Amino acid sequence: MTLTIYIPRDAAALSLGAEKVAKSVAQEIAKRGLDARIVRNGSRGMFWLEPLVEVEIGGKRIGYGPVKVKDVSGLFDAGLAEGCEHPLCLGEVENLPFLKEQTRLTFARCGITDPLSLHDYEAHGGLKGLRRAIGIAASDIVKEVTDSGLRGRGGAGFPTGIKWKTVLDAPGERKYIVCNADEGDSGTFADRMIMEGDPFVLIEGMVIAGLATGATKGFVYTRSEYPHAIAAMTEAVEVARKAGILGASVLGSGKAFDMEIRTGAGAYVCGEETALLNSLEGKRGVVRAKPPLPAHKGLFDCPTVINNVISLASVPVIMDKGAAFYRDFGMGRSRGTIPLQIAGNVKHGGLYETAFGLSLGDIVDRIGGGTASGRPVKAVQVGGPLGAYFPRALFDTPFDYEAFAAKDGLIGHAGLVVFDDTADMLKQARFAMEFCAVESCGKCTPCRIGSTRGVETADKIARGIEPEKNKELLADLCNTMKFGSLCALGGFTPYPVMSAMTHFPEDFSPAPLIEAAE
Repeated sequence: MTLTIYIPRDAAALSLGAEKVAKSVAQEIAKRGLDARIVRNGSRGMFWLEPLVEVEIGGKRIGYGPVKVKDVSGLFDAGLAEGCEHPLCLGEVENLPFLKEQTRLTFARCGITDPLSLHDYEAHGGLKGLRRAIGIAASDIVKEVTDSGLRGRGGAGFPTGIKWKTVLDAPGERKYIVCNADEGDSGTFADRMIMEGDPFVLIEGMVIAGLATGATKGFVYTRSEYPHAIAAMTEAVEVARKAGILGASVLGSGKAFDMEIRTGAGAYVCGEETALLNSLEGKRGVVRAKPPLPAHKGLFDCPTVINNVISLASVPVIMDKGAAFYRDFGMGRSRGTIPLQIAGNVKHGGLYETAFGLSLGDIVDRIGGGTASGRPVKAVQVGGPLGAYFPRALFDTPFDYEAFAAKDGLIGHAGLVVFDDTADMLKQARFAMEFCAVESCGKCTPCRIGSTRGVETADKIARGIEPEKNKELLADLCNTMKFGSLCALGGFTPYPVMSAMTHFPEDFSPAPLIEAAE
């Protein structure tokens, strides 16, 4: 019987040497004359164990990790094919606490299947949602998504069903589905993991969105920094087109939908939906004024659905299992599951999909295992570079859109970056302003000028120049940017700045500057 060995092709695993490990394993198989095959799967999301090598034995996947090239020969000598006892042996991967305690709906296949095998995809539940969607009316698809409680996973948390209904009801001969895969936030990688580890689920979700709204064309707009995701999505689209999932008649239904993969040029602001649309149209990535909303007048002035990767990738399971199934997970108005991306100075960094409602402390201390440095956690930034810094005093906050908003924070794309007690929060606040200044599209004054003045003011505080006066000025700048900026880049930059000033005032009180005597 052919032995199956799984080695990730995910970018995170590749950065840790997975390609060299795969070549070494292939060499050992050839040298020993073994009946074995290598499957390049996606990552399971346990990055501290990458490269994670799995061997299928008796229907179970036995894991070894993190595996280096120097370990490969010894693993085969010890009896890799029989699930050998070895210092790197992790036992059955599904039973590892980090995986076992998750609720994997959107990421159900990530790390399990060959990402570019349509056979694997269908064998693990793929296309069931699409087949159901084909057999019902567009308005019924929209109702299912609305009733599920799915909200935009890109950060805004806007109800997906309402956005789809707006486009369905909008007049227009041509409509579009645009997937915002411009994942630029620090500490986020869920979109990339889906595109590299389970691209067909995103394709399926986009096709369903097209059927629901009357759109016949879709675009995935992703970042130039994601070459592996671009390659995987491009190949998956070709496979789907040949299989009749895309084209003039989706799965023989007579309904058309096709899609393309487009690559951005490195602008963070193109993660904002209207700047993204301008970029897709070949224009400079500058934010548009709203109204009109993209749902009414979006890509090429046509009604357009713009959804994040995780939003669209969550649709197939909703259509397969039903709205009630999905809605039963979560809390309050935050329904379903959320892929937490745990990064920074943390022991167990990776992706953890769970229902909304876990406390921030539970996520950082129990799931993340505390800091990698072993020092106390000082702050956690939730929601990317524009997210607020939460101190341990707020670790009882449940992971929920409204709960975070009540504490002057935001969930964003669910990225968490952990800092230990050596972090200087004044420097972090300055970085937020500098980041905004560098990435601003320049269209509105509060963002363009306010961020530049913010950097200068933070520098004055750091030098001890009239610190109280300049702290007041920095807070005033934040207020102007929050309420005067055209988009979330300038509007959300105050979150990290003000949270740092509020929760870590000691870092904003440097020794006063002593002027030299005349």
